[in-house]
Amino acid sequence: MKYMILIGGNHAGWAALGEAGMKRIMDAHNALFDELTASGELVETNELGVTAEDARVVRVTNGALTVTDGPFVESKEIVAGYYIVDVADIDRATTIASRIVEAEFAPVEVRLINEEQPDH
Repeated sequence: MKYMILIGGNHAGWAALGEAGMKRIMDAHNALFDELTASGELVETNELGVTAEDARVVRVTNGALTVTDGPFVESKEIVAGYYIVDVADIDRATTIASRIVEAEFAPVEVRLINEEQPDH
């Protein structure tokens, strides 16, 4: 089963970590990447744009388009990155999510990827 693990965060939290804290996060991600690659569970992972220059929120309300800068959807938290894993069950996906160091200070969400496509 495939699951998407969404990594939350915010600019203030990252700024408070400093250079040493960010290195710790990157080292932890590199170790998890290596482990999941070796086990064959990693499908994909990447960092997402987290600034107003590289993200937008798009809404269409009563036919009117509204576009706002930034990745924020009614929240100060943003989705900063993700892992897609192919694992036996949600418990394994949750175990992997618990190893993502950002879970110490930001939400990490586990979501099943519905691979069944409806008939069109």
